[in-house]
Amino acid sequence: MNRINEKLKENKKLLSIYFTAGFPHLNDTVSIIKDLENSGVDMIEIGLPFSDPLADGPTIQDSSTRALKNGMTTQVLFNQLKDIRTSVSIPLLIMGYFNPILQYGVEAFCKTCQDIGIDGLIIPDLPVDVYHEKYQATFEKFGLINVFLITPQTSDERISFIDSISRGFIYMVSSASTTGAKSGFGEAQNRYFKRIAALELKNPQIVGFGISNNKTFSQATQYTKGAIIGSAFVKHLDQNGTGTISSFIHGILN
Repeated sequence: MNRINEKLKENKKLLSIYFTAGFPHLNDTVSIIKDLENSGVDMIEIGLPFSDPLADGPTIQDSSTRALKNGMTTQVLFNQLKDIRTSVSIPLLIMGYFNPILQYGVEAFCKTCQDIGIDGLIIPDLPVDVYHEKYQATFEKFGLINVFLITPQTSDERISFIDSISRGFIYMVSSASTTGAKSGFGEAQNRYFKRIAALELKNPQIVGFGISNNKTFSQATQYTKGAIIGSAFVKHLDQNGTGTISSFIHGILN
């Protein structure tokens, strides 16, 4: 069974952390992953930086720009991760845009992910219909779960279709904006959380965008399986370096 599916079966609210590979420094990737696992994180989303990250807010855009300047590429990331499964056991996903995957070759990219031990992909600009028609067989051939995003504007019909072809969890974007931390969720977000819960989807939902502290983590997981923190963690790395990861995670979970 895929590590993501195993993790989703656990009787707890899950914390997934996103960070940009190659940031703050090119060779920080593996040490950040190990520190996150040791700090109690349940899943990790490794951001593959791209020059035109349309869904990302300024914090992650800046981290991507700096990672690219540091020399991060798809091949560099794969080289960094080639032995990751000798020391890390939690689910690992690569989150990025489709252009670098196309340039690398979709089948070659998926095969390398399988060889390394990557469990899933999150590709915000790959339309669900295109994935279903052209790429689903390839992803599944190499044991990769593709995670789709929904927003408050996504129709119930569309959500049902996404649910029907998903094999892991659904990434539930908390608002229609780009990524970024917020101090709390308002009534509109709470209505959205309740609306999705009422659909009783077969795939659990994990909330992303706007989660930055224990309060927003608790709010986001009231109706869902877990939450994803990205911008707040990337900002923490930028301001405090990689030596205080455990204290950041402790502040979220406690």
